[in-house]
Amino acid sequence: MSAVMEGLSQLNDPVVLLCILIGALAGMLVGAFPGITATMAVALASAFTLTMEPVQGLAVLLTIYVAANFGDRVPAILVNTPGTPASIATTFDGYPLARQGKAGLALTTSAFGAAFGTFAGLLVLIFAAIPLSRIALNFGPAEIFALVVFGLTMIVSVSGSNLLKGLAAAGFGLALSTVGRDPIVGTERMTFGVLELSDGLPFIAVIIGLFGIADVFDQMLTHHAATAKPIQSFGRWMPNRMERRQMLKPMAIGSGVGAVVGAVPAAGGDIAGLTAWSVSRRSSKNPELYGKGSLEGLTAGDTASNATLGPSVSTTLALGVPGDSVMAVLMGSLVIWGFNPGPGLFAAQPDLVYTIAGIMVLATVLTLGLSLLRMRGVTKLLELPPHYLWTVVIVFCLVGTYAVNNSTVDVLAMIIFGVVGLFMRRLGFPPGPVVLGLILGSMAEANLRRALEIGGVSNVLTSPIAVGFLLVALASVALPPLLRIWRSRRADRRTAQTINQ
Repeated sequence: MSAVMEGLSQLNDPVVLLCILIGALAGMLVGAFPGITATMAVALASAFTLTMEPVQGLAVLLTIYVAANFGDRVPAILVNTPGTPASIATTFDGYPLARQGKAGLALTTSAFGAAFGTFAGLLVLIFAAIPLSRIALNFGPAEIFALVVFGLTMIVSVSGSNLLKGLAAAGFGLALSTVGRDPIVGTERMTFGVLELSDGLPFIAVIIGLFGIADVFDQMLTHHAATAKPIQSFGRWMPNRMERRQMLKPMAIGSGVGAVVGAVPAAGGDIAGLTAWSVSRRSSKNPELYGKGSLEGLTAGDTASNATLGPSVSTTLALGVPGDSVMAVLMGSLVIWGFNPGPGLFAAQPDLVYTIAGIMVLATVLTLGLSLLRMRGVTKLLELPPHYLWTVVIVFCLVGTYAVNNSTVDVLAMIIFGVVGLFMRRLGFPPGPVVLGLILGSMAEANLRRALEIGGVSNVLTSPIAVGFLLVALASVALPPLLRIWRSRRADRRTAQTINQ
């Protein structure tokens, strides 16, 4: 009980509460602008929070994470454009509702569903994170190496339609992790005589380049004038009694789906939202309304995508494997602050889980209140020319990157990785596996070498836990192409049978 009180006592600081307010406002705005993802926002904010106290910095970053998953519903409903990937399912029923003159009802329903899902996910964080970390304390070098491989392959397997490009991106990230000092003997390697690279590539500069500068460059090249104008007619805002009853079942479905999907490394809110929408439609009494303006479909998708937040944080902190790309960025900040996400974190600081949960609860309550305000002014924000936003983002990228170490090398690295990220996007390579490989590469290498020193290859192959993780990792990479081949051949056989008949 002392850990609970100690963790929650960290929230008595007025500065922490101010940080939550700032994060909520920033996150809502970030989500409301299509193209500015939560990952980009957290990456930018990380550069400015590293000089703050850890709890204050966590308050800003976690609240942006929570609030962006509320704000992204606004453009999804009003202009049929997801603010972030997590709100893809919101467009299925949110925009049709808005076109029916029910934009206010859709925004309110979405906010309630998102809040319910976030609270449900936080229960997983509160009750599962510490037990999970205690189990993981029994992991040795072989098991931790296998866990890292599992995390890498999972993010590759869900990173896009081209598995080979996902693997190539992860391999590139692993190669980047070798820059700096050898994790075992400490000798410098791959630094090319640049003193600033002796501790490895500047993580903040890399992620700001890949997610910030690259996104802006990509938008500049692909931008075209919007054809859809924001919905101006909001109608009524609050759901009536019958509509509130309709929301209960999809909320339950969304919470369950989001809790399961969120615990899997790299399977984020977009996958959870789409899955819950599909499950809810199959179990609904009115499946024909889905995609045409169903409150049930809207509630299920938004509840599920937000229910992933708590489990994603649990996976990141308890196992040291980022639950999604935002958690990969946050994990880098935690390491810089002196925390070591993984099995030993909660053993050393059991109060941290309650501090994080408390921050996210306050962030959810505050953001829900902001979401329930009548957001007519947001339609004006959505009509702003994008070049204003691009200018602001680039300035923040430059200032934030330089402020971390007062180093022009960091700024140069940011620009280089911005160009690299642009080419990756244009060629279809996902940036997420690069970040994960950069973060986990040294951990994987160090633990593999320790395991081999202790007992050779047999030390890895004789551990049931390690073998289990490696088999799941292999299956996650091998099964998707095999299934595609099987489906293709099955389709060919059906076509041949049809022709013969």
